[in-house]
Amino acid sequence: MIEVVAAVIELDGKLLAFQRGAAKYDYVSFKYEFPGGKVESNENFPEALARELAEELGLNANVGEHITTVVHTYPNFSIKMHCFLVKLEKFNGELREHANFAHVSLEEADSLDWIEADKPVLQILRTKYSHVFS
Repeated sequence: MIEVVAAVIELDGKLLAFQRGAAKYDYVSFKYEFPGGKVESNENFPEALARELAEELGLNANVGEHITTVVHTYPNFSIKMHCFLVKLEKFNGELREHANFAHVSLEEADSLDWIEADKPVLQILRTKYSHVFS
């Protein structure tokens, strides 16, 4: 079980989604996701997420409230993903590890090809966080 953190990023009332590049496993390659990564042993979840956002996107972000924790098993590994809300004032489009990004409404997010573990998070956003993304 890999412990990871992920950012649900709100910018101007819309969601920022990030497309992975080629990966070791086809079932996660080129899928959209909430950015984040592995938690290191000396970090709490918000610290880990702030570090990952700085590394992957060049962001100096304030990590907000915990949204949910998702446990998902892929064919070759399992993750426990802790998701947090991150509100941004601006995003300059810097992508250090991702192939692309999309700035979409919650309804438009359905048209993206999401990584499996993130799909339950989208449902929670629609039911409990629609006021944030409007």
